Amino acid sequence: MTLSFEKEINKRKTFGIISHPDAGKTTLTEKLLLFGGAIQTAGAVKSNKIKKTAASDFMEIERQRGISVATSVMSFEYRDLLINLLDTPGHKDFAEDTYRTLTAVDSVILVIDSVNGVEEQTKRLTEVCRMRDTPIIVFINKMDLEGRDPFDLLDELENHLDIKVRPLSWPINRGKSFKGVYNLHSHELNLFEANKTKVSSEIVTIKDLSDGRLEEIVGETDANLLREDVELIDGVYDTLDPELYLQGKLAPVFFGSAVNNFGVKEMLDTFVDIAPTPLPRLSNVGEVDPYQEKFSGFIFKIHANLDPNHRDRIAFLRICSGKFERNKFFTHSRLGKEVRFNNPYSFLAREKNLIKEAYPGDVIGLYDTGSFKIGDTLTQGERFEFQGIPSFSPEIFREVLNTDPMKSKQLDKGVHQLTDEGVAQLFTQQPGNKKIIGTVGELQFEVIKYRLNNEYGASCDLVPRNFHKACWITTTNTKQLNEFMRLKASEVAHDKDGNPVFLAPSAWMLQMAQEKYTDLTFHLTSDFKTAIGA
Repeated sequence: MTLSFEKEINKRKTFGIISHPDAGKTTLTEKLLLFGGAIQTAGAVKSNKIKKTAASDFMEIERQRGISVATSVMSFEYRDLLINLLDTPGHKDFAEDTYRTLTAVDSVILVIDSVNGVEEQTKRLTEVCRMRDTPIIVFINKMDLEGRDPFDLLDELENHLDIKVRPLSWPINRGKSFKGVYNLHSHELNLFEANKTKVSSEIVTIKDLSDGRLEEIVGETDANLLREDVELIDGVYDTLDPELYLQGKLAPVFFGSAVNNFGVKEMLDTFVDIAPTPLPRLSNVGEVDPYQEKFSGFIFKIHANLDPNHRDRIAFLRICSGKFERNKFFTHSRLGKEVRFNNPYSFLAREKNLIKEAYPGDVIGLYDTGSFKIGDTLTQGERFEFQGIPSFSPEIFREVLNTDPMKSKQLDKGVHQLTDEGVAQLFTQQPGNKKIIGTVGELQFEVIKYRLNNEYGASCDLVPRNFHKACWITTTNTKQLNEFMRLKASEVAHDKDGNPVFLAPSAWMLQMAQEKYTDLTFHLTSDFKTAIGA
């Protein structure tokens, strides 16, 4: 391994931003890009979302609803590092896209709304991070609003998310009285003016909180309160142990207001100091180290028709080891065939930049002619598969009924391609080749119907089917499996890879099946080998 190759890997940090909807994730993303010089003024990310030239028909739903339903990939440079940022959908109906995106990052920033505290989606996303021991940094946002007491928020994080926390910055007041943040790590007082578009730089270094200048700057009452709070923090919370953070057991916490650029720089600087460089990934032949010379990577997201004029499909590839090179032949592990790519891209939101090479930690876009599925592995000759890229059990089920027999082929193609993207999951029931689509939210069905009509010229009815969960079945007892499949014929199906699935009508029926068929294992995710969530 050459020194230059090792240097390229060590300069990369790849992370995701997660939050409950409306916690301020997009605003924080924007400010991070602002600090990285990737955009010049705030508002660029949001305005980019509504550019007609770059948005597909599908994005019309994003515009109408004011929500993000697709993961954005953005790269920027900061302090001589290349930061790869994956912004995830906040809407719960698109949680599965977020879950899969979390397989492609090495750490996350969790955004919490100081007014609402820990919310339902926050818990679910953190659980997924905890499954993989993903390192978490917490940013408590909207301190310029009349929110909750900071100590109460810290208690809530520890109690509800089952993770120890350590504040690294501390707010001076909140709401209308909010004056800034004190950096407990570097002992600097940050007094940003409310500035929504530019990076401000009014920072005062106060190494000792007994320094009389503190009263002059924030007033006697706030100076005394800050001293008391910091003394309490040092007495109650453990000091930051970077190793515990990297193990996903301790989360540094920062306070601020993303919209006003308060407290963002403290978090970004700490992230750069402590966040992991590209980490090893688990495969069915063991752990794949990023420093291995042979190239490998996996597809964690597919997005069709980003440009409605060209009907293109982009597969998002996370590079895990070796070096990716444009026009070089690589092995598509599942299909066992050689593939090469003339136009690989890196991204800044919708802007695509042609690249010649990429390294572990990078996320690149590959034009796909329909040969990729979520979870597919690309390698430099060897055939193996990366693990831990699951589909989760859907919660809502609809049967696809064709309303235009003349467009059967288009409907079939559309349903298969959209479910390849991970928009939803497809289960096929016999007899009759019935197609059942499963999702985690109602909004996905709206997206599916819209796209089938607009992109494939197909129309259908999506008729509700009353199932509780889809459970993948594994066993070494073939006889018992065959008996179960025969007796439960109306409640079993196969997924796209031919795996048997029990469409359990109720929680009670699932429990009965588990008790009666003791040699069958019912999984709530498709990731049997690592059995996450099973």
